[in-house]
Amino acid sequence: MIDRIIWVILDSVGIGELPDAALFGDEGSNTLENIARQTNLQLPNLFKMGLGNIDGVTALQKEREPIGNYGKLAEISMGKDTTIGHWEMVGIYSPQPFPTYPNGFPESIIKAFEEKTGRRVIANKTASGTEILNELGEEHIRTGDLIVYTSADSVFQIAAHEEVVPIEDLYKYCEIARNILTGEHAVARVIARPFVGQAGSFKRTANRRDFSLLPPQKTVLDYTKESGRDVIGIGKIEDIFCGQGLTEAIHTLDNMDGVDKTINYIKQENKGIIFTNLVEFDSSWGHRNDVKAYAQGLMDFDKRLEEIIEAMKPTDVLFINADHGCDPTTQSTDHSREYIPFIAYGEALAKGVNLGTRKTFADIGQTICEIFKLPPVLAGESFLKAIDFNRMEMTADEDV
Repeated sequence: MIDRIIWVILDSVGIGELPDAALFGDEGSNTLENIARQTNLQLPNLFKMGLGNIDGVTALQKEREPIGNYGKLAEISMGKDTTIGHWEMVGIYSPQPFPTYPNGFPESIIKAFEEKTGRRVIANKTASGTEILNELGEEHIRTGDLIVYTSADSVFQIAAHEEVVPIEDLYKYCEIARNILTGEHAVARVIARPFVGQAGSFKRTANRRDFSLLPPQKTVLDYTKESGRDVIGIGKIEDIFCGQGLTEAIHTLDNMDGVDKTINYIKQENKGIIFTNLVEFDSSWGHRNDVKAYAQGLMDFDKRLEEIIEAMKPTDVLFINADHGCDPTTQSTDHSREYIPFIAYGEALAKGVNLGTRKTFADIGQTICEIFKLPPVLAGESFLKAIDFNRMEMTADEDV
């Protein structure tokens, strides 16, 4: 019997280019393995669970008798961003990519935003989050103008110094932008990018907040909530789903704070889903092409896995996967179109099952639906039958 799913997203930890990666400019991307090839990547707990045994993996250590079940999943939605990836996991297929603005946002959008906020916009271009602060941070402090920029992803980002624009005002401006960016301009996320410091030493803070589009349909999170179970979002899960389908949510400072909060909820009496996103892999290291820090972050998480497992109950299962790639070893600093690794572990599950290469992220959501006997979601295929220990025992008894 499975009462609870502890679902941890290692944000951007992809495991190899998808067949259509060239369409996205991502040929050669392989976040996890390329990091392993350039560093002394030691992940004993993840390797023990079968991470290195995933089909096609050559740069990671293989385990003779994995204690987890493992595989990789392809993305059928047309994108490679956080929102589309998370949405597909829980049952939303996105056939059209979200709009992007390589040349900045249209004048009509910027004008409407300036009129409603009462503040002038500077930048309005594609830029790195750190570079734009070095370029325009001083001007922003002097004038109070808002730094608006984007990236290769579908995002409208607003940077402001916390001593110039109070956090709540920045969030209000993001809500204004979110209300403006609809229809053909419905970007995936409006992101508050607060920062502190002085010229030459500006630093973004943990008060970032994402204002995503409202999911267009019910997901496995909604169905789990409606069944009377808990759905606890940790990290930016609340932002990704606009709070929809959650019974409780809490934000985090960094990866280790996310792990701390996850363990805290595991130790409490709740049933349903504990859904955690560990964003530093993506925001702090992937987008900065910081290979060494990315590797260390992976190893830090691997060490904490022992604590997560120790806190788990016999009726808990642990799912670990990514949402896209962000290979720090390539010239690009943007997300990459990759397969995502998947691991399932728990006393209620079998061990060492190779789930192969799955057709869609939605297989995870469909499996959760089957575990909790919920309505099915997107045309994903549940893999519960392959890893459910009790079902396997029953099948064996029937064969005898």
